Amino acid sequence: MTPSPLIRRFAPNPQGRDLAVGDIHGHFALLRLALQEVGFNPARDRLFSVGDLTDRGPECGEVLHWLASPWFHPVCGNHDDYVCRYESCDRENWLQNGGAWFQRLTPAEQAQFAIHYRALPIAIEVATPAGPVGLLHADCPFSSWQGLLDQLDAGVSGGRLRAIKNVCLWSRRRIERLDESGVADLVALVVGHTPVSVPARLGNVYYIDTGGWYPDEGGYFTLLDLGSLTPLFPLP
Repeated sequence: MTPSPLIRRFAPNPQGRDLAVGDIHGHFALLRLALQEVGFNPARDRLFSVGDLTDRGPECGEVLHWLASPWFHPVCGNHDDYVCRYESCDRENWLQNGGAWFQRLTPAEQAQFAIHYRALPIAIEVATPAGPVGLLHADCPFSSWQGLLDQLDAGVSGGRLRAIKNVCLWSRRRIERLDESGVADLVALVVGHTPVSVPARLGNVYYIDTGGWYPDEGGYFTLLDLGSLTPLFPLP
């Protein structure tokens, strides 16, 4: 079976740390400052993102530079999916949610961004000494991680794929219900999408979108160490 391009798997990092960050939304300067605070070293450390790279923030155009960085590995978020579907999505809704930066691009620039965004996986799996850690933007549509991987590796398409992506990119059901059942076959599942005032955990599902994209209202970027599953930033 050919592995699905919708899944990206990473071997252990023997040289440095693996960190995960919540939704970025075009605030790359603030993210860079957070990385500096924890001594992030791109020569040996890796940064994983739970998606929503752009919209709302002032530096959305920088995203192509970040996507070209060999140490930066994001999944697709619902805002990223707007870019993937820019020719057919609900543009009015997108504009209301921070998409004006994309509308100002030339058609050629829009097409170039879409090429890069369409290459983003839905799911990432990172091997750690404690076991596999998964990353999605919003939630897992199955009770087990392997159930999701099996569906994606099988090449599911059409309405079935749309239903899976809808949960992975949009669902807030678990956190709204305070469902602590967790996701089997993982040490942890790390997600964003739903803003929380401090990092939260339901079962083995970690929510790390602490609002780095609204700093004027007290939001900040959480940097989660995937090896220890503890936040490194903000510093204690």
